[in-house]
Amino acid sequence: MPRSRINGNFIDKTSSIVANILLQIIPTTSGEKRAFSYYRDGAIMLAQSEGNYAEALQNYYEATRLEIDPYDRSYILYNIGLIHTSNGEHTKALEYYFRALERNPFLPQAFNNMAVICHYRGEQAILQGDSEIAEAWFDQAAEYWKQAIALTPGNYIEAQNWLKITKRFEFE
Repeated sequence: MPRSRINGNFIDKTSSIVANILLQIIPTTSGEKRAFSYYRDGAIMLAQSEGNYAEALQNYYEATRLEIDPYDRSYILYNIGLIHTSNGEHTKALEYYFRALERNPFLPQAFNNMAVICHYRGEQAILQGDSEIAEAWFDQAAEYWKQAIALTPGNYIEAQNWLKITKRFEFE
């Protein structure tokens, strides 16, 4: 077994032990504990990593039903958006990214993913010969990338380069 896999398993096991201890000592409602257990048990992440998106979505939907903390819900909603993006369901993905950002406006990865979808739609519009619609999509992508970059200035270098090349944003 590769060393990275052994280290990963050790970290996973250690994280699970710490999570179990925290779950016992931190005062939380039974619903919050059940929502957290989806993560702790790895059911969602395992299903998602194996490409079983239907099962992962089902578990995420259950977690959103149980989780009351807006910050934690934002990550659940973001992850639902990821699955919809992977499935090519961009309208649904955008909806879940928006919902995540309503609860946590400091998710640069949600802004980035929204920008990627808009950029993709712009490229599709070009292929269909509609440059006006393409420009609107590209402008929207630029706005989302600007928000992502504002939150994490050292990240999204490719987006920063695209913004510079297309003269949609000047950096200092």
